[in-house]
Amino acid sequence: MEFISVFDMFKIGVGPSSSHTLGPWRAARHFVQRLKDFNGSQLNGGTLEVSLYGSLSLTGKGHATDLAIMMGLSGYDPVTVDTHKIPEYIALLKSRNYIDIDDGVRIYFNPEHQIVFEKTFLPYHANGMMFKWFSAAGDVVTDVYYSIGGGFIIREGEDLTHRQNDFSHPYPVSSSDELLKICQEEKISISELVLRNETVSKSREKVEDGVISIWNTMLESMYVGCHTEGLLPGNLGVVRRGGVLNKKLLSEVSGYDNMHQWLETIRKAPVDFQKIFKWVSTFGISVNEVNAAFGRVVTAPTNGSAGVIPAVLMYYLSFVNKFGGRPEIVRFLCCASEIGSLFKKGSTISAAMGGCQAEIGVSSAMAAAGLTELLGGSPAQCIIAAEIAMEHHLGMTCDPIGGLVQVPCIERNSMGAIKAVNAAEMAIDRDPKDVKVPFDKVVATMWATAQDMHSKYKETSEGGLATTVNVIDC
Repeated sequence: MEFISVFDMFKIGVGPSSSHTLGPWRAARHFVQRLKDFNGSQLNGGTLEVSLYGSLSLTGKGHATDLAIMMGLSGYDPVTVDTHKIPEYIALLKSRNYIDIDDGVRIYFNPEHQIVFEKTFLPYHANGMMFKWFSAAGDVVTDVYYSIGGGFIIREGEDLTHRQNDFSHPYPVSSSDELLKICQEEKISISELVLRNETVSKSREKVEDGVISIWNTMLESMYVGCHTEGLLPGNLGVVRRGGVLNKKLLSEVSGYDNMHQWLETIRKAPVDFQKIFKWVSTFGISVNEVNAAFGRVVTAPTNGSAGVIPAVLMYYLSFVNKFGGRPEIVRFLCCASEIGSLFKKGSTISAAMGGCQAEIGVSSAMAAAGLTELLGGSPAQCIIAAEIAMEHHLGMTCDPIGGLVQVPCIERNSMGAIKAVNAAEMAIDRDPKDVKVPFDKVVATMWATAQDMHSKYKETSEGGLATTVNVIDC
């Protein structure tokens, strides 16, 4: 049984897409490291070629897949790279047409000609890519990778047995039934189950510090998005709204210099129901505007849905419990991550496999469960909240206009966050005995829906809004 850590579900990376940007970036880094391990100094003078397949090819330009490949091959880490310098790094590689692997080891790579956008699909997954290295003597090394959503990658032929039957963690689960049984027997919350699994190999303080680091990145992305105006990159001319909305909502107050002071300012600002509603939307929109502008965000569980979970947690910290802090943040994100892992194990978190239900739907379910736990809900009520949120995202297609993670993606984060809050409030008042739709059945339905969904609605920009709304009209 695969163990999926909270730090697997929440990865710090660069936008605009976890499957089309972060995954290929990580695959490129992985391939270069394998070359170095296998060939060492024999790499010098060789040539690289990369072929992108399926959804990576069809929407790769809009998702910056080619740029991610260049950054990964060049050795940059998506977690730590200065995102403001990415255009500079890309321009340098294009001007040189080679990559320095190590001191004195150079591989030739012309991205204009040696990143090939194929139109076909590889059999295992819609997000496939092939890396080839040719030596000066004619030797060839080939690896095929798949970006399976949320920044997760698999190399074809990789031994995956180490990912299975992992019983080193005390509470392995693959369904909500198993999860609830353990929580009931041990009399623990979902977040506590996650923490007990995480602390097998590290201290609780270290785990909590890591979770807080994830939250700080989420908070920073909200802060940046809420203080930036102008147009998003790309040919759609999408106007950024986060900065404008933040100004309107805080028109009566001022005087902060950083993201933590900003949170305190929001807590003190006068609000009514309408303003709270607008704030939740603003939080979700702002994160995904940062994502669309190649900024740093947290996959939650993907980049395309990165705004939902931060927006809901910010809602709780700003308006529900204004004294909430580290304990509540840790509980929320740990609970949410466990729900996300159940979807990954039982269905998919890849829009290229399941449409947007796999991204916004899953993130909304994760956020709903996390909020329910903080509102005092039982593990069973957390599961109810997750089920409600996903049930009302079933069948959602992924149809980005122009292949950009902008329209309709950014607004969908707002809608997913609002649905999560509503689902949590409904779940708190439900008796688990009265529930007619079990969570595990919804996971199974989501996967069945994903399999039935036409490929043109799965992140290919070949159907839906991507074709009915002409890019030139935007």
